[in-house]
Amino acid sequence: MAVLSVSRRTVARSVRALGVVSASAALALGVAGNAAACNINEFSAEAKCDGEKGVITVTDVDPAGVPATITVFLKNNGAEEKIGEQVVKGTREGTTITFEEDWQPNAQYRIHVEAKPYVDEDIKPDLTTPATACEKPEEETPTPTPSTPTETAPAEQPPATPAPSESEPESESTPPADTASNAPSPAGESNLAETGADSNTGLIAGVAAALVVAGGGAVFFGMRRRGAKSEG
Repeated sequence: MAVLSVSRRTVARSVRALGVVSASAALALGVAGNAAACNINEFSAEAKCDGEKGVITVTDVDPAGVPATITVFLKNNGAEEKIGEQVVKGTREGTTITFEEDWQPNAQYRIHVEAKPYVDEDIKPDLTTPATACEKPEEETPTPTPSTPTETAPAEQPPATPAPSESEPESESTPPADTASNAPSPAGESNLAETGADSNTGLIAGVAAALVVAGGGAVFFGMRRRGAKSEG
């Protein structure tokens, strides 16, 4: 009887020891499973630039791929504004989702992660954007396309009058005035020329001279006769 009682006690102790070990192992496996399934430390957020616009990215490196809901809030003077919400499934290499947010420099955002039943908390610390805003790309000045000049017929120009050379005498450059044509004709000459009587000019002149001589002789004799009478 004494032997049976001792063996029963030994068996009972052994069973109790196995139970404690099993419970400890199960608790350890449960904690390890929870830690391996999802953890807030597997999530990270960053403010970046996509060209001239700002974006906020969240990366999940959970190897178990537990679906997690990511919500982004803008903190402004104690108030919060919800920017957006997306679901992400992490991978060992990391899965990244993007929120289009044209953030301002030094702005603060709260990033909340909810992956039931493992995670329901914010990424710490809050996301602070860079001090410099995203730069707009410089506009390229379009290169002007050279236009084809239109061919225009040259206008006809009058021939240029050559300037007189300084070495040429003045008499050669200026034609002499026609003095003969500008001089006044003697009185009566033009009338004679028009009537055709210029061929009798010599005869008329001889008759006139004879009359002058005859008249002079008559005067001379008349004066002598008056002198003789006055002396007698």
